[in-house]
Amino acid sequence: MSSILANDYPRELIEIIVIDNGSTDGSARVARDGGAIILHSATGSVAELRNRGARAALGSVLAFVDSDHEIDSRWIDTAVAILANPGIAATGAACLAEPDANWVQLHYDRLRDRPATRQDVTWLGSGNLAVKRARFESVGGFNGELTACEDVDLCNRLRGAGHRIVADPGLRSIHFGDPRTLKALFLGELWRGRDNLRVTFSGPRTLRHLRSALIPVAVLVLLFGGLLALLIGYPGVAVAGWLLAVAPAALKAAYMQRSRWRQADGGPRPERDAAIAGRWAVEALAVAVVFEMARALALLARGSHRARRSA
Repeated sequence: MSSILANDYPRELIEIIVIDNGSTDGSARVARDGGAIILHSATGSVAELRNRGARAALGSVLAFVDSDHEIDSRWIDTAVAILANPGIAATGAACLAEPDANWVQLHYDRLRDRPATRQDVTWLGSGNLAVKRARFESVGGFNGELTACEDVDLCNRLRGAGHRIVADPGLRSIHFGDPRTLKALFLGELWRGRDNLRVTFSGPRTLRHLRSALIPVAVLVLLFGGLLALLIGYPGVAVAGWLLAVAPAALKAAYMQRSRWRQADGGPRPERDAAIAGRWAVEALAVAVVFEMARALALLARGSHRARRSA
């Protein structure tokens, strides 16, 4: 909340509403002391909690900033300027990993598509999002029946109504909630993938949009197909199936490795480059495999937000 108050924008034009969903860490008191309006809600999906805050807000621009995010001092001014364009309904940006991120968080951060310049995108995460109130209400806000993927669903409906969604690097936000362990990563994606199929098939049905659903389905089929092949006595077929199941993760890891290597600090060190590259490759593959397996298993298992937070 301190980063919101530190924004270079007239304080009288900033209204801060905090939805307290049964917190026990004193965050509601801190927010109240900072001048925020506190609304208590013991139940409801993340989407419905966001809707409740939106209904209570008075402004023409709604900004959704999660409690574990820290925004740039020009965030509000940048968002308001972008949304002054009549054709743009929403703006935001992929968040950044925290400054002291460990290897899991650093590689996880490479999964985010972060444009270097302002450009139209298909969706934005709801933890770092600003949207015109009129456009938000015209499509019915977030779908409160969704456990996750509420941001993708909202963006699908905004774009379906003919509105633009724009990402801008000026809307810089640091996320202090990225998973620090592979277990936390698995539980987080198990939760996030719960509504993947439902949201994907309710939006544009092009191959580009459907791949986020088709890949987990293919991985799941290959995993269980390989297990079946092993049980009936075809170990070679089983291994082949499992290798194919890991292929999407391997491709994702290669992309992550390339991205990280390009952004490495310091000059070239030939005697160490091979060792560093090897370590990064193993780390990236581990993160990518856990990510893809969790997204695939989310089609069967129902991950919970509570389990994800506890991890």
